[in-house]
Amino acid sequence: MTFGCKEGVQPKNSNAKEAVRPELNLTEANRLVSLPLACMQVEYPNRLGQTLNDSTHLKNPKTLHPAFYGCFDWHSSVHGHWSLVSLLKQFPDLNEAEIIRTKLAENLSKENIESEINYFGMKGNTNYERTYGWAWLLKLAEELQTWDDPMAKDLSGNLQPLVDIIVKGYIDFLPKLNYPIRVGEHSNTAFGMSLAWDYAKTVNNEQLEEVIKRSVTRFYIKDIGCPLEWEPSGFDFLSPCLQEADVVRKVLTPKEFKHWIKNFLPQLTKPSFVLETGEVSDRTDGKLVHIDGLNFSRAWCLYGIAKTLPEYSYLIPIADKHLSYSLPSIVDDNYEGTHWLGTFALYALNHSE
Repeated sequence: MTFGCKEGVQPKNSNAKEAVRPELNLTEANRLVSLPLACMQVEYPNRLGQTLNDSTHLKNPKTLHPAFYGCFDWHSSVHGHWSLVSLLKQFPDLNEAEIIRTKLAENLSKENIESEINYFGMKGNTNYERTYGWAWLLKLAEELQTWDDPMAKDLSGNLQPLVDIIVKGYIDFLPKLNYPIRVGEHSNTAFGMSLAWDYAKTVNNEQLEEVIKRSVTRFYIKDIGCPLEWEPSGFDFLSPCLQEADVVRKVLTPKEFKHWIKNFLPQLTKPSFVLETGEVSDRTDGKLVHIDGLNFSRAWCLYGIAKTLPEYSYLIPIADKHLSYSLPSIVDDNYEGTHWLGTFALYALNHSE
């Protein structure tokens, strides 16, 4: 397997030795697109993650989630659809472009989205996929709304009623959340707000934007000395410290963020900063392979910090190395990783320029 690379910024620390910046080109896009395309209509294996209130809830995944039944679980299916839209938007000449269009139209039909809405309306399901799956649903909606394509406009219209439910979910939930969730997995509050913020800014949803801004300020603005040396935990696919920094940089002005990050992650302010890549011991283990996702998410956070504060450009080779470590290994026969890692790789690659 190969992937496109170009030389990265010249190293200033040990992280950057022989660092290359992977490049999202047509060859790499065709490689990445194979992952969600291969699973978006594969019903089993499947982890429903549902709460059963009575026996009528016992139905097969495709009946419960006709739009997002593939790729093992609901959130992976949602962000797999985002990956397909993002790649097709950037590379219209993908080898499987017509197949992708056909499957997107099949899955994101008005009728299928209505069934997804009905699921959220069932007793006990209003908090389903809060906030990780919610975040990816808004990222999918954002990608469709910013794609100048007739099919995208149709699919965006189909999806909007479900988007409205998710937006209301954020607006209702965040003010009631007294404390942020700081873990390195799905329930991380900073990640959930980061993608929702992007959506709110793109579509000019001022109410959602204000709720997120208030929550970020309330949760994080006084934080100091995040223990980055404690990371990663064994199953992390998000960095609690860096993901927090990522959402704070979006909400604050660059000047405010520069002051905040000096107190929150003072070690990042030094050009000699070192952050070793997370090592994966067994990619057939669905939890241990999370570390590949951690490398990708660290990369997009570090790229983002350097973009907001150009004087932190020495973080770019560190991001390059994290991305380069995991990218060659995600297309394999291990469904434990292939059903979701392509999305994380793509999201990091989209932030690398």
